[in-house]
Order: sequence, then structure tokens, then C-alpha cells
Amino acid sequence: MKQVVTVKRRALAANEERAERLRSRFAASNTLVVNLISSPGSGKTSLLEATVQALDSKLRCAVIEGDVATENDANRIRALGVPAHQILTSGACHLDARLVENGLAEGGFPEVDILFIENVGNLICPTSYDLGEDFKVVVLSVTEGDDKPVKYPAIFSRAEVAVISKSDLLAYVPFDLEAVKEQITSLNPSGEILVLSSLKGDGVDDWIGLLHARLEDKRRA
Repeated sequence: MKQVVTVKRRALAANEERAERLRSRFAASNTLVVNLISSPGSGKTSLLEATVQALDSKLRCAVIEGDVATENDANRIRALGVPAHQILTSGACHLDARLVENGLAEGGFPEVDILFIENVGNLICPTSYDLGEDFKVVVLSVTEGDDKPVKYPAIFSRAEVAVISKSDLLAYVPFDLEAVKEQITSLNPSGEILVLSSLKGDGVDDWIGLLHARLEDKRRA
């Protein structure tokens, strides 16, 4: 067990070094980097589609997609005219800084204002890996149940923003919205919570406003 822990620590240390190089690179270009984390099917890609459409041509953006297999999600983003590069992990449950670094080189993205990284669907593995992002966003759909923050506290305590998605289904599923908000706030008192529906558009303006504010903060830093 001790050997396994040592190997993991070395892997995380190596990842931190790469992540810092990425962070310096993104800082030099004033690129806001958002790391989206959730379980499969929570609506990360749908959120990105709604985001791209709401931003229109106001800001330049690109997307890195992480999945075990298929380019389905990247193709959905490309269909909207946004550069997207798919990283296939071949079974790995998370992206790491090396994969992102390689993905940027392979993707050949133009200079952008916002880079979205859609991590592999998982609430555990991606939590520990810094990708050089400005902040993590955890996405929780109302269809997943209202106990996820207490079952997976690490990501909800580390993500600066929690998005509760598929709010248009609140009337049809047993989901205690106020209880979930309380759970998230107890884990991360300084975090922000947004409730939205990518399908209906409810709350998307608040999300877009947050992105604009974060980008302006970065440019002023």
C-alpha cells in the first residue's frame, strides 16, 4: 500500500508541474480556462452548447473534450462552429495536465478568450488533477438525486462554481433544491451556485454573466 501511495504522490507532483506551465501559458494569453466536472449524463455538453450559442460572437472560445471513447461530444461542439479537440483516454477516468498539453498541441487552436475543458464523466478521479484551469465547475443534474454533495464532498468543496442543471425537470423528480444548496454551501461557503436549464435557457444568462465577470477579473489581474 505504501508503494502505491508513493507512486500516486509522484504522479500528482509531476502533474502539478505541468499544470503550472499551462497556467503560465494561459495567463500570458489572458485565456480563461474552465474545468467542467460531473458524472455522466449530467448535461456538461448541453451546457457548453447553450453557452456557445449565448456567447455568440462576443467572445472567442474553444473546447477540449475528454471521453473514454468516441468523438460524439466534440462533434456536437464543432457543429456550432467552435474549435473542439477530443481526447480519448482509452479507459482512464480523468484528464491530466499532460493530456491537456498534448491536446492543445494537436488541436492547433487559435488564440481564444475562454477555453472549456469538459472532463471525463466522473465525480471522483478528476477532482485531484489540476489542469492549469482558473476554476473548476461541478455540474449536478436534478435527475441524479439530492444526495450527491454529501456522497462526493471532495469535488463540491473544491469547485468554485456548482451548476445545478436540468432545472426544467424539478417538478417531475424528487429533488430537494434548497437542501442541496445548503449541502454545497456547507462544503464550500465561498462558492457560487447556479440553477439552470440548458434546454429551456432558464438561468443561462447568470452563467454567461459569471463567465464575463471571471474573464474581466483575469484581464485586470
